[in-house]
Amino acid sequence: MRTAVAGILSLVLVLYAICVLAIFALRWINPPTTAVQTERRIQAMWRHRPYKKRYQFVPLRRIAPNLQHAVIAAEDGRFFQHHGFDWVEMQKVVQDDLKRQRLGRGGSTITQQLVKNLFLTTGRSLLRKGAEFALVPVMEAVLTKQRILELYLNVIEWGPGIYGAEAASEYYYHAQASTMSREQSARLAAIIPAPLRRKPTYMNDYSAEILDRMAKTGW
Repeated sequence: MRTAVAGILSLVLVLYAICVLAIFALRWINPPTTAVQTERRIQAMWRHRPYKKRYQFVPLRRIAPNLQHAVIAAEDGRFFQHHGFDWVEMQKVVQDDLKRQRLGRGGSTITQQLVKNLFLTTGRSLLRKGAEFALVPVMEAVLTKQRILELYLNVIEWGPGIYGAEAASEYYYHAQASTMSREQSARLAAIIPAPLRRKPTYMNDYSAEILDRMAKTGW
């Protein structure tokens, strides 16, 4: 029994060390793929469904400021103020859940979501959350906020097989990410919470809310 536990702990430590080394490498290297992208490909193979991956990594300077700010306004308004965990937002989420007496929206920051996309899966579990909480401080310590945002905008899911701002802009608007308008940016940001179900065209209410958040923050 002790041998088995020791083996599991050793494996966990090895996997953690690999992830930490990968985070250091991300200071200079753009990821060719992610855990979530691999998960989606396996799911498609398992279900015998066609799968086409659209993924093109571009520098942050080639992603319109409109889109950068829309995503921050939608997903993590205090991104530049916190250090990986937004305890203020988490408290609001807990209070909302207690009032509704059920689990509602998540309170994950951009850094947390990036860790999930790069190293974990879309499934919810205490084990995944534990790994996330262990890796987020490392990412915040090793990478700049600008690099975290650049990675996030390039690897997150924006539709079936669509990853990153460049692929999403080309797929939905037949244009480059650098040309996205405020309206287009807000609609793209609005589909991030449920990218396999939502389409920018139908995100009228939520995109309007995102535009309002952008205006309130001076953008």
